Formats: sequence, C-alpha cells, structure tokens
Amino acid sequence: MNIYVGNLLRTLSETELKEVFQVYGTVQTASIIKDKMTGDSRGFGFVEMPNRDEAMKAIASLNGKDLKGRNMTVNEAKPRTDGPRSGGFGGGGGGRRY
Repeated sequence: MNIYVGNLLRTLSETELKEVFQVYGTVQTASIIKDKMTGDSRGFGFVEMPNRDEAMKAIASLNGKDLKGRNMTVNEAKPRTDGPRSGGFGGGGGGRRY
C-alpha cells in the first residue's frame, strides 16, 4: 500500500522517514520528493508498505502526530494520473484593444 506523508521537515532524511514507519511493520520503500531544480525537499513523501493491515495501522497512528516539530499528514496515497497537467502559462489576450 502506498502512503502519502505530508508536512515533513525539509531536512528529514528518507532513512528517518522509514524508521518512523517501521515501528508498524515492513517498509518496502520510503522516499521524499525533491525539487527538480534545487534538489531540496518539497516537504512530502511516500512510504510503501506491502501489508495493508500494517499500513492502515501506521496511518491511523501517525496522522497528525508530531515528527521533529511538524504535525504529519498521513493518508493513503491517491493513484497518480499521468494525463496533461493543468495550469502553467497560457497565451492570451494581453494588451489594449481599440
């Protein structure tokens, strides 16, 4: 089961994140998402736990809990959609019209 973990301290390591979840069971992977340009943490990550019961126990126990001064947001990760992203730069219209 893939778990979203948000509101992380930007200096938290993937090893530290994994250790927090290992209390509740087997952790397959723990990754912190980094900014592509700077390589700095974006303050959230994902933990993969193969056993659903252990994952649900971790979510229930850790959501809202303090980790190094930050209250974590922990929930089941939503499936990623690889479709086109909205937003960004749009053309359009600027300037005066006479």
